[in-house]
Amino acid sequence: MTKSLFPGFDGLMNLSRREGVDVRPTLLRVLTDLYVQTRVHSEDEQRQFVELATRLIDQVDDATRAAVKARLATYPSTPVPVLQKLGLVAAQEGRRVPLAREIPTSAPASTPVHTPTDAEQRMAANMAMQPKDAAEIHDMFFRAGTSERALMLHNLAQTPLKAAPRIPTVRARRAIQILEMAAIAGDVENFIYELGDSLILPSRVAAEIVDDPGGEAIAVAARALDMPSPNFQRILLFFKPEIGTSVNEVYRLSRLYDRLSDRSALVMLAAWRGSTLAVTRAKYQSSLHDGERQRARAGASQTRPGVQPGSAPAVRTGSGGSDR
Repeated sequence: MTKSLFPGFDGLMNLSRREGVDVRPTLLRVLTDLYVQTRVHSEDEQRQFVELATRLIDQVDDATRAAVKARLATYPSTPVPVLQKLGLVAAQEGRRVPLAREIPTSAPASTPVHTPTDAEQRMAANMAMQPKDAAEIHDMFFRAGTSERALMLHNLAQTPLKAAPRIPTVRARRAIQILEMAAIAGDVENFIYELGDSLILPSRVAAEIVDDPGGEAIAVAARALDMPSPNFQRILLFFKPEIGTSVNEVYRLSRLYDRLSDRSALVMLAAWRGSTLAVTRAKYQSSLHDGERQRARAGASQTRPGVQPGSAPAVRTGSGGSDR
């Protein structure tokens, strides 16, 4: 009879009778899970559940008993004998209380508000990412492999570096719609333009993100926009065929995206923006340096005359032009 109602229980019961093997906690948990899957039970099912459960409740550990109690306390069809066995007192005979008796709890102690010290405030203010550091993080990310990128993104969440501000919600939603439409249409140019415009990135960096063969860069950009996971997966399938045709790659990036924190994405976004400033500085620094050097050389080449005006007496000549 038990076998017809709860398949596989005969084997568990036989195993529980073997010396040194105690599967009674597992048996009670499985029995409870099977019972609460259906809201309506026949009389035979109720009788068998009462017979098995009431016997096992006294034979299991406290943790298992507490877990079963919590599960059955909110189940509307728990038999009264089981409720009584678990200490869930019924209001009247034949009726049950839908919830367990309330456990009195003490009021939570108020935690004091931590006021940052002057040193902490100065440290937080000084953690803004410098262009050189941003360029190093940018280059390190695009040179790294799959596992190194995942570890790097995980560690960025713990760094004290200042993250980029969040993209406004209205702007982010609009960008997500445009990016998904461009991805479905295979419009690379508009996808790059919208990605750079929404994340405030130059087209060079936006194109580098889109062209990244690993796909982690697009995952970071999508997380910075707070893109829902289904939208990100559709972009992978339509816009990146080399990834979309591989089940393993789609699963890997989807799993990475679900685990990627907003802070990691925003710190990387700050690095992408800062690297642009570093490139701009490097581009014009050499020409500015050459200009200063040329001006310094020009100033040094302007030698003063040997005799300054008025520093030597004038040479007088006679009317005939001969010296006197």
